[in-house]
Amino acid sequence: MRLDIDSYREIIDTLTRNKSRSFLTGFGVFWGVFMLVALMGGGKGVKEKLYSNFEGFAQNTVIVGAEQTSKPYKGFRKGRSWYMDYKDVERLKQQIPELEAVAPILMGRGSTAYYGDQKTTPNMQGAVPEMVKIIAPKMYYGRFINEMDIQEQRKVCVIGKKIYKDLFKEGGDPCGKKIRVDSTYYEVVGVDYSAGGISIGGRSEERVTIPITMMKAAFNRGNAVDVIAAIGRPGVLMSKITPRIRETVARAHYVDPTDEQGVFVFNTELMFQLINNLFKGVNILIWLVGLGTLLAGAIGVSNIMMVTVKERTTEIGIRRAIGATPKMILSQIISESIVLTLVAGMSGILFAVMILQMLEMANTEDGIVSIHFQVTFWTAIFCAFIVSSLGLLAGLAPAARAMSIKPVDAMRDE
Repeated sequence: MRLDIDSYREIIDTLTRNKSRSFLTGFGVFWGVFMLVALMGGGKGVKEKLYSNFEGFAQNTVIVGAEQTSKPYKGFRKGRSWYMDYKDVERLKQQIPELEAVAPILMGRGSTAYYGDQKTTPNMQGAVPEMVKIIAPKMYYGRFINEMDIQEQRKVCVIGKKIYKDLFKEGGDPCGKKIRVDSTYYEVVGVDYSAGGISIGGRSEERVTIPITMMKAAFNRGNAVDVIAAIGRPGVLMSKITPRIRETVARAHYVDPTDEQGVFVFNTELMFQLINNLFKGVNILIWLVGLGTLLAGAIGVSNIMMVTVKERTTEIGIRRAIGATPKMILSQIISESIVLTLVAGMSGILFAVMILQMLEMANTEDGIVSIHFQVTFWTAIFCAFIVSSLGLLAGLAPAARAMSIKPVDAMRDE
């Protein structure tokens, strides 16, 4: 059967002859495709939301901190407080060559920042340029701290998104303007729009970052280091060298090298692996649920087409009597099945895409989409291909039944 305009008119006429039945049959396919696409987009968005908690963190990052010891060691009692210093940074660089970059970090709270009549309470952070390799900033304006800022102890700063919105309510590029933090003026050289849920020393959007040498002098911090962040070289598994990192720092301060509480080491590699493994299972579940619902819809289409073929026994018999070949009957029934499933399936895809687009718009701020829920074009095409294939399969049994109808039997049925 050649599918010309008359053939399509006949298919549409057949499907619209009983609108309620066609609608209810197609709804099963519509809902199956909608569930599949919506779950895929939703799963992608949830995964991205979880990853946003580690925004900027490289997957092979470790954060080292000093906590109260939980074990006695070399005459020192447990529960002892201690702190790291700049020598620990050099020890890690020299004794663990697998590390690509090691950065000390200073943190401070309780400060107040002013610009004109506006004020806010930021978290202070002293950083070095190597930080961009470990926790990449999302620069909206300007730049991050550079080496000259460190060497010359420049009074410059990089402000977080919330600090920028609190102090510069008129908007625009604040670079070159000066803010006052407590009694010291700092020139703004950048605005960092990072908004990760997990960060060092408080939320990144509420942070003012200054050169670590400047913070050391302004806050009289001496040689103390609050946190050391490090990133491994490409191909290095941080979980394998974490014990060596802990031991290198611990032995220098008479802390038990096995004291995981005393020398706290946060390994982002383990967190990323946990999320990846979790969403592998989630993706399998999404496909099982989506394809299962689609298959149920296709079975419904096949059953209804069987009923339709039975109702059209006389019509099909007459077609056979006036010269229609089995191939023509086969093409007619399969075409009706494919059109029904494809229209319902494409409607499901469009509806799911619309819902996902609304979710993206709800997660857009300052023209930046923070969480992406939308599926890709090729994912939608693949779903359409699945629907068409199911339509073809759903029409095979009814088409085989229609082909078996003989004109004489059709007349008897009448």
